[in-house]
Amino acid sequence: MTIVAEVVRSGFVESVHHGIVALTGRPGVGDTGSPFFPRSSNKPLQTVGMLRSGLVPREFADLAMASASHDGEPFHVERVTAMLAAAGLGPEALRCPADLPLGETAKRAYLRTGGEPAPVLMNCSGKHAGMLATCVANGWDLESYLDPKHPLQVALADAVSELAGEPIAAAGVDGCGAPVLAISPDALARAFLRLVEAAPGTPERQVADAMRARPELVAGPESEDTVLMRAVPGLLVKRGADGVSAAALPGVGGIAVKISDGSARARVPVLLAALRKLGVEPPLIEEPVLGGGRPVGEVRAVW
Repeated sequence: MTIVAEVVRSGFVESVHHGIVALTGRPGVGDTGSPFFPRSSNKPLQTVGMLRSGLVPREFADLAMASASHDGEPFHVERVTAMLAAAGLGPEALRCPADLPLGETAKRAYLRTGGEPAPVLMNCSGKHAGMLATCVANGWDLESYLDPKHPLQVALADAVSELAGEPIAAAGVDGCGAPVLAISPDALARAFLRLVEAAPGTPERQVADAMRARPELVAGPESEDTVLMRAVPGLLVKRGADGVSAAALPGVGGIAVKISDGSARARVPVLLAALRKLGVEPPLIEEPVLGGGRPVGEVRAVW
């Protein structure tokens, strides 16, 4: 396994991170052809499947919300609630687990009000709201919408496989309870590039355009996904748990990153390095190593 990042503290390399990086049309790093679980980086592909299955979004921006790993800010929760209401449903229809906001700022503010964990706060609730709205549009059962054999999940798996250009290698259960589908890093990078290079008005392009138009819905105001999509015109980015990220820029290429030990702090420097390999100069997003509450080092890409 290739070392893709190292942690430097006070001038000394204290640890390293191994990983895999797939780049469309260019040599990658590590075994980019073997399947893995992209976690939430699957979401935009699943949203394409929802559109192909008859989802009619209440608003264009709801497609960004359905593809999100949101921070749980009040505007995120309000939009998820509105998506459900437009389908004639309430938050009680959600089958994702109760949780607190993912974003630290949103979590602290919510806890100060005495708030308790709730499914609508869970970072995947937008995806679940989109899934439920798709079921309503088709008259499918709502109670079992997370079952891999449910017509919804069969349709979404078909969409992911078609976009990836390879069969689904395995189906697991993601943290939110929905199926997560294993494809290779090469396939993930290829699928993201398909989204941004699709013809305007197609389901693929609608999802990419919605995410790029409203990146604060996809994650949070200060997340790397939001910062990068705002800074680089046309760039699509979607992070996933356990050190995963995927990105694509039309006419340039697609990227898939997987940090082997699941480290989130190594993900961003490696993604920025991958963008530079494609000739894109991303904004500086620092990943400082702290000591005594102040920066004493950094996490840097080395591949």
